[in-house]
Amino acid sequence: MDKIGSATDLRPLGRFSAADLKAGLIVFFVALPLCLGIATASGAPPISGLIAGMVGGLVVAVASKAQLSVAGPAAGLTVIVFDAVARLGLAGLLTATIIAGAIQIALGAFRLGGVAQVVPNAVIRGMLAGIGLILVLKQIPHAVGYDADYEGDFAFGQPDGHNTFTELGYAFGAINMGAVAAAVAAALALWVWRDYPKLKLRTHLPRELMAVLAGLACSFALTQAGYGLAPEHLVSIPELAEAGGLKGLWTAPDLAVLKSMDVWKTGLTLAIIASIESLLSVEATDRLDPFKRLTPPNRELMAQGLGNVTSGILGGLPVTAVVVRSFTNVTAGGRTRWSSVTHGVLLVGATLFLARWLNYIPLSALAIVLIAVGYKLTHPKLYKQTYAMGREQFIPFIVTVLLILFTDLLTGVLLGAAFSIFFVLYREYASAIVVTDDGNHRMVRFVASATFLHKAKLKSAFETAPTGGHIILDLTRARSVDADIMETIADF
Repeated sequence: MDKIGSATDLRPLGRFSAADLKAGLIVFFVALPLCLGIATASGAPPISGLIAGMVGGLVVAVASKAQLSVAGPAAGLTVIVFDAVARLGLAGLLTATIIAGAIQIALGAFRLGGVAQVVPNAVIRGMLAGIGLILVLKQIPHAVGYDADYEGDFAFGQPDGHNTFTELGYAFGAINMGAVAAAVAAALALWVWRDYPKLKLRTHLPRELMAVLAGLACSFALTQAGYGLAPEHLVSIPELAEAGGLKGLWTAPDLAVLKSMDVWKTGLTLAIIASIESLLSVEATDRLDPFKRLTPPNRELMAQGLGNVTSGILGGLPVTAVVVRSFTNVTAGGRTRWSSVTHGVLLVGATLFLARWLNYIPLSALAIVLIAVGYKLTHPKLYKQTYAMGREQFIPFIVTVLLILFTDLLTGVLLGAAFSIFFVLYREYASAIVVTDDGNHRMVRFVASATFLHKAKLKSAFETAPTGGHIILDLTRARSVDADIMETIADF
């Protein structure tokens, strides 16, 4: 991770800075293809994804006290949103999104935002590593010009019948040399801008920007030579002039569906899942913050709720805090929430004024930037460090990584947390009773609460005691003794 701070850096925090501008620009280039891809996968028009990204930057960032978290449309909601669009239509989904936002505001007002703070650190590390691993694997096909799957897809199984691993085989069997050329140009720009010491401009222009510009220049050169990339290999922002302006793209929520229980169930589902994902993302981002700032979870829930109400009214997809964009913000040197606001402003500007030019950016060049982000999230050092902490840390970590890879974010986190709870219970079970022998005599001492979990170990201590001696029971250090233990002692 880039080093961005020292003690003197704390003084200007809270004010807009050049660091926030550069970080916001990088987050913009990461968010742009994800907003478009997630909208397409959700069965919604691309403008809906862009609106959600704008709201994440301009509404959620302002209302929240999260300094480095970035909100927008999330891949974790794609299946739910796609199903809702199919059942309710886009206008019905927008109404459900407004309902979800109102529920989130209520959850925050009732101070129910602390749920993510009980997730173990090993699981949070596993969540970051799992998302990074998926990002790398999913972006490799885009880097070689195989764009059959949409940008932002995190699911193991894909709509075309492929999965994360089989997609790689298809991708390397259908390489597009123009896309590969743009990807190589972007990768070279990333490397040169980072490692070549004589480039004086590298302190002012972020290397991710130079990677995108290198890919864009390569795309222009190929077009001039008559080998231009096909539209499916390029960014595709809807052009307002062709759509009859904003009014031609905007969809209003359908309030008539409020009488349907289906829309209320969808809103509740969106609220619960979006809230959990947002809180987990913010928790992970806070742990990466070099200035060690903490986000009030209840305020975050209300900010996310306000964002969803706004996004639904404006025709956008549901929003959550998103790990990939937030981590990009951290590593790009973002200092305050102004970096997220900057990315929202750039999304607005791109949609209104720059669509024609940005539509020349190759997806393969953006894939290189996303692969670099994913590699930082799932760096091999993270696995080595966690392994060195012991099995109680490593097993929940690696289980979370694998389950996120093969299932989804929430399943991975919940089952990873279950493994952590298992180790806690096992440690309590193993250490609660201390058995000491002195000749034919045995001391059985409880050093923690004595519960039914310890009944088998107590019986074993009784049954294996040396004959001809005494058994001394010491319960003075037990915080509590339940009925099962007392019955076991009485039976003996």
